Amino acid sequence: MAGPTGHGSSLGAALGDLLRSQVTPRHRLSSYNAKHWHAQLSQLTGTHRGYQALEEAGLHVTTNTLVNWLSDPEYNVRRSYRDLIHTAYENVAVVPADPIPDHVKDGQFEISGTVRTGDDERERGTRRAALLRIDGSRGYWDAIEELWAAGELTDDAFQNHFVDDVIVADIGEGTDGWDFPGSSYAVELR
Repeated sequence: MAGPTGHGSSLGAALGDLLRSQVTPRHRLSSYNAKHWHAQLSQLTGTHRGYQALEEAGLHVTTNTLVNWLSDPEYNVRRSYRDLIHTAYENVAVVPADPIPDHVKDGQFEISGTVRTGDDERERGTRRAALLRIDGSRGYWDAIEELWAAGELTDDAFQNHFVDDVIVADIGEGTDGWDFPGSSYAVELR
């Protein structure tokens, strides 16, 4: 039975596609797109989570002050308060990434596409060359997890860390390192 599969124009893109099919990345809520402090404050004060974000950002004002601000969009609010409102708004608008699950980190990765180590370059996953099989449980996922949680796991970073921290940990450096110079990859998780 086939497992989840990611596809992409690079190994990193295929890995990213696979990961996003398993867990939700850090993302911005589309409903939080207000630019003006008054609109942001209106949206924040509409939810308990918004009030918490205001408090966590350091905005400590009375209910009467909030009512005054909300009743007049032209109210002269100090810049420091506007900055705190904006900070709270940004904190509420961003949803943290789900953690990378153990079944991904401990999974078996079957890679199809062009793989080169030293002078040996093959199209893996064909009748002439088997899939490149990598045991994820032998890898070191800390750097990948940090970048994922921060919303900074680009395809290039994912590929670089996967090669250095997962592939090398499982099967070694290869003849002269690992390179994935192709333009189409598939990664299946088993």
